[in-house]
Amino acid sequence: MFQGLSHHARDAKSWPFEQARNLLARILTYGLETDAERDLASTLINAGKTDEAVKELKALGRPVRFETGYGPSGLPHIGTFGEVARTTMVRAAFRALTDDAIPTRLLCFSDDMDGLRKVPDNIENKAVLEEDLGKPLTVVRDPFGEYPSFGAHNNARLRAFLDSFGFEYEFLSSTDCYKGGLFDTTLLWALQKFDAIQEVMLPTLGEERRASYSPFLPISPKTGRVLQVPTLERNPGKGTITFRDEDGELTEVMVTGGRVKMQWKPDWAMRWTALGIDYEMAGKDLIDSVKASAKICHILGGEPPEGFNYELFLDENNQKISKSKGNGLTMEDWLRYGAPESLAYYMFQSPKSAKRLFFDVIPKATDEYLQQLEALNRPKPEPVPGEAPKPVPNPVDNPVWHVHAGAPPAQSSPVSFSLLLNLTSAANASNQDILWGFISRYIPGATAETQPLLAKLAAGAINYYEDFVRPNKVFRAPTDQERAAMQDLLARLKALPAGCQDAELIQNEVYAAGKDAGFEPLRLWFTALYEVLLGQSQGPRFGSFVAIYGVAETVDLIERALRGEDLAA
Repeated sequence: MFQGLSHHARDAKSWPFEQARNLLARILTYGLETDAERDLASTLINAGKTDEAVKELKALGRPVRFETGYGPSGLPHIGTFGEVARTTMVRAAFRALTDDAIPTRLLCFSDDMDGLRKVPDNIENKAVLEEDLGKPLTVVRDPFGEYPSFGAHNNARLRAFLDSFGFEYEFLSSTDCYKGGLFDTTLLWALQKFDAIQEVMLPTLGEERRASYSPFLPISPKTGRVLQVPTLERNPGKGTITFRDEDGELTEVMVTGGRVKMQWKPDWAMRWTALGIDYEMAGKDLIDSVKASAKICHILGGEPPEGFNYELFLDENNQKISKSKGNGLTMEDWLRYGAPESLAYYMFQSPKSAKRLFFDVIPKATDEYLQQLEALNRPKPEPVPGEAPKPVPNPVDNPVWHVHAGAPPAQSSPVSFSLLLNLTSAANASNQDILWGFISRYIPGATAETQPLLAKLAAGAINYYEDFVRPNKVFRAPTDQERAAMQDLLARLKALPAGCQDAELIQNEVYAAGKDAGFEPLRLWFTALYEVLLGQSQGPRFGSFVAIYGVAETVDLIERALRGEDLAA
């Protein structure tokens, strides 16, 4: 799927390809295992022979490892999905850049061994969580009673959504990695480098926190809680630390086998080192944390991954989205109204610009996604003899290519989301059967099975209309100028051939009625049509609406409006 695309990838301007090229340079510089391999890669790069360098990497069989991190202390939210989606986009771009010659892995890592410090606001049964405060998330009981632990519950929620979208990833649990010994070697080395890690961390802390800070958080053998306590003694030879437990007793524990959990910045660095991570992005609020973890990674003998810092999503009140507060959209919210493809499209757009993430963005993102998909699938123009060939957009720069990880569908939706919303409104379509009655007449033979994307949009349109559009509809009576133009439009529609579904022909008649009525600018005419007939100020091309709703039905709608009937009923 990604083979034969490197010539497009090298010229691509979209941000995932910029990241992929940075990643390739990093791996060819730092990712090789021996001096001889690094010298060979350097020689090839300096000679401009990137293809040969990629072949050398392929021969090594070393996978390139991408990572995303997830803190399962609250229910998953769209920001979590965004990080996985964007990392997947960079991974696909890297595969295209290297003609898929180098194996890649995407590790979705859950920090589920962290102690629960706060009960999320958006959970009803809080008593269970309050009793387990301080314990690792995979020990905290599930307040929903569905999984062995609260961490397992939230991990399952994350995986279920990622699976439904079709992400290719490997899930890693912090608890499993600590207890299973995967981190043991690096943890023992961190114990050896205790003082060097402290030199990085202590200047970043307040005076009171510095007095008690330790990169190791022991788990009390007595209470099971993750303790924020000083390390009083350490024995690198035995691989142990000594601390004062909650009852005041001095306690010695191994740093291996899941008996301790590292503080999150040293933990991040330890994970990069132990897992050999090559790429991980993070939010803009973590820039300083990334810098500190990168220093510790070097101390542990690793090389910090390539990556970039994305801007955070805000809710409609310009507040940072928080999984504990539950503000902003959830993944379930978006999927109630929009297709998952539109969500991924929204994630692709301008990751370094802050964007508000609330319900009103869904229709716009959905229709922009459809437009991009149509543009990607549009046939290339035939060359005209004697004329210079027209430039063709780079296909891998189209957002839809990234949304679908290099395998976009060949079929878009023949009907836009905004048009479906207006159709739902005009037809009072309270269920999909009514809506599909109009759709199948406009597209003969169309069903939910033959038009899967359209089926998603139709279901979302009904939900969105009922929840957001219907409650805010405000119909008004036409002005004298608008009434005269609508009467003219009625005559024009009645004169069309029976059963006409030519959206362009209908649009021309709508234009003509508005121009003859003297609307200046003409958009005021279209605003009038939507406000009088549909109770809103915006909508899709009116000709397309009439074509799918039906000429006769539109004539009836206009006549009812001119008679002053209540169209909201």
